[in-house]
Amino acid sequence: MPFFSSRPALDQLPGFALPADSLQTLHSAAAFRHTLLALIRGASRRIHLAALYLQQDEGGAEILQALYDAARSKPQLDIRIFVDAHRAQRGLIGQGRQAGNAAWYRSLAEQQPLTNLAIYGVSVQSKELFGVMHLKGFVIDDQVLYSGASLNNVYLHVGERYRFDRYHLLQHAALADSLSHYLVSQLATDPAVIRLDRPIQLDRRQQRREIKQFRSKLAQAGYRLPGAPDGTPSIHPLCGQGRGNAFNRQLLQLLRDTRRQLTICTPYFNLPRPVLQQIDRLLQQGVTVEIIVGDKEANDFYIPPEQPFKIIGCLPYLYEMNLRRFARKRQGYIASGQLCLRLWRHEANSYHLKGLWLDQRYMLITGNNLNPRAFNLDLENGLLIHDPQQQLATQRDAELAAIREHTRVLQHYRELQKLHDYPEKVRKLLGRLGKLRIDRLFYRLL
Repeated sequence: MPFFSSRPALDQLPGFALPADSLQTLHSAAAFRHTLLALIRGASRRIHLAALYLQQDEGGAEILQALYDAARSKPQLDIRIFVDAHRAQRGLIGQGRQAGNAAWYRSLAEQQPLTNLAIYGVSVQSKELFGVMHLKGFVIDDQVLYSGASLNNVYLHVGERYRFDRYHLLQHAALADSLSHYLVSQLATDPAVIRLDRPIQLDRRQQRREIKQFRSKLAQAGYRLPGAPDGTPSIHPLCGQGRGNAFNRQLLQLLRDTRRQLTICTPYFNLPRPVLQQIDRLLQQGVTVEIIVGDKEANDFYIPPEQPFKIIGCLPYLYEMNLRRFARKRQGYIASGQLCLRLWRHEANSYHLKGLWLDQRYMLITGNNLNPRAFNLDLENGLLIHDPQQQLATQRDAELAAIREHTRVLQHYRELQKLHDYPEKVRKLLGRLGKLRIDRLFYRLL
């Protein structure tokens, strides 16, 4: 198959040159935790962190205490933490009524008042169900630690269990400046963004107006970039919110331009229709496609049958049903080896990886779940790396080997369970949802 090296739409993408030695790939949640703590303790100028949430547990407390210690010992440090406002003001799903992490933030701020540490709550929708702040990335001085992970015990591997993600450390001042500028200029100063470490008093009607205006602004916002970089490798920050945003358009352009091989990681198998269409087109053109997804027992929401049933525990089964339908329609490609479906599972740990690798030329590092919610509702970002001369091939191959280590290859769609095989309570609930066609709504929102 001919390989076309000239790709004008991507070659002109704004970004930065990326010296090969400026990227370091980490391979475990524990290494991620140790690296983040070391960066916080060594910071001298700024610490700007963006994650879905910072949880009140041992892992989250270790991170927040390190931030307080840094702020107290170095008054010149500018420390800003950005999390989703809705997620911070509620308890854990299925755990009953709880005050949420915001109450913890306020309590610490009252006990240890500091003027150089702020925690911001970002709302991109009036209700969490319809979209969250899903930006990722930790800027510490001139370094960027990028991961799809949030900050709690399981993401940081505090205790016995971990949630597997991707972790990349970049020594790159211009990239750090760009990510930091977006957080400060687009989020920190907007009226819709609230301080979670202060008492929260909101006019709900006014808040809804401000969030709507904020969302309109985000639809036009982007990272401050100098233009198309000279030389390779290069790195290109992407962000977007809402249907048809710049991030989505660039991701689909990457798929359209794939010629030989595509690898996708996603924790929840619920690919958006435009992505599915591109995958089918690639298969028809002879492109090799590999999809690495979590086994249902490696899903965040999986509840073992011997534990009390909760409705949220149906989600892993919904995703498996979706994967089974996908595999059944494409069993011929699976049998020929052109389509490789890998299921990740490692003991009682969970899987949270996202990203794409295309033609051994492009790599997308992102927190985007590659599902309809991410495509249409959430505020997302990512880092696209262009490496046509294979200067980062060793790191790329090592990361993929680590990801594949605890996977099994699906040989036939019948290896996946179907509704009849599920626990009784799961089977009854999903059966009712299917009859009412509510499962389609679930796929759009979860």
